[in-house]
Amino acid sequence: MKTLKQAKILRIYLSNTDKIAHQEAYEYLAYLAKKEGLAGVTVLKGIMGYGVSCKVSSERFWSVSEKYPVRMEFVDSEAKITEFVNKIEPIIDKMPKGCLVTIQDTEILITKKGDI
Repeated sequence: MKTLKQAKILRIYLSNTDKIAHQEAYEYLAYLAKKEGLAGVTVLKGIMGYGVSCKVSSERFWSVSEKYPVRMEFVDSEAKITEFVNKIEPIIDKMPKGCLVTIQDTEILITKKGDI
């Protein structure tokens, strides 16, 4: 069996309409993670969800609203995740809308680079 590498998953739950510096928050944070050298991030588009505001957001083709939940997942070492969280915490605190940020332990089994 391969040796598992200990890592952390940082998850940020927000909305596609959330903005940071006049840019979609998920896009801003993804590019910042790249700039800061994090191993990777995935942005997932949700179908339906609600948070502490208890306002349900969903994507329906007949809906006028284009608001839907977004989950971001960042995976890297504990040190890099902690450093990134320290960098984004003041940015997230300034966001007018709510969000949820969680960190979870994980183990990396396989990391394989693809062809460029």
